[in-house]
Amino acid sequence: MSGPSTPYCGPAPIPEGWLAQWNADPMLMLGLLIAAIVLRNERAVTPWVGLAGLAILFISPLCALTSALFSARVAHHVVMTALLAPLIAPALPRLPGGMWVWTAIHALIFWFWHAPPAYAAALSSDLIFWAMQFTLLGSAVALWATVRRMSGPAAIGGLLATMVQMGLLGALLTFAGTPLYAPHAVTTLSWGLTPLEDQQIAGLIMWIGGGAVYLAAAMAVGWRWLGAHESRVPA
Repeated sequence: MSGPSTPYCGPAPIPEGWLAQWNADPMLMLGLLIAAIVLRNERAVTPWVGLAGLAILFISPLCALTSALFSARVAHHVVMTALLAPLIAPALPRLPGGMWVWTAIHALIFWFWHAPPAYAAALSSDLIFWAMQFTLLGSAVALWATVRRMSGPAAIGGLLATMVQMGLLGALLTFAGTPLYAPHAVTTLSWGLTPLEDQQIAGLIMWIGGGAVYLAAAMAVGWRWLGAHESRVPA
């Protein structure tokens, strides 16, 4: 586990050595083991795939890379919330609150942790780092679980709203004229990127990559809903 002023994933690596920086934090391993025990009776495959994906994100050198590049951190968050969270969602029990409640909660959490002061705090404290990860993942899983049980129009609206808010934040990062994230003021240089270039790449990942996932999901929900609706209409 990292010290109080070192990012949880360790010091920012350089290109020559980052592939050797695996995370063997015992508390992380214990957390993954507990999650596996909780899922022990889960017959659906997707939650297990989601858990395996989380293990890769936090154990592999990808974790160390997020200490060097803000773009890697954003990719980490997008994969966790837009790709892995829907895989885990089927294992979640029914939650109170409707589509717009969880859409708003997830948006607020996503924007909060990507505000420069909150982001800097997360990289300087393990406790705050894990608060960031748990709230991002938890709200995303709740959002996707709600999508699964809502009617077509409500689910589509929530997914499109999430696409828009993520795209807006990504656009703000892409077109900002100055670098906003102090923890990466020098960590990007050995990777051949200025802090501003790294931030712009992060914005594009969030704007285009993340937005594409939610748009594709909304289209898939709409396709299924229209198919089910047409099957109920008498010929």
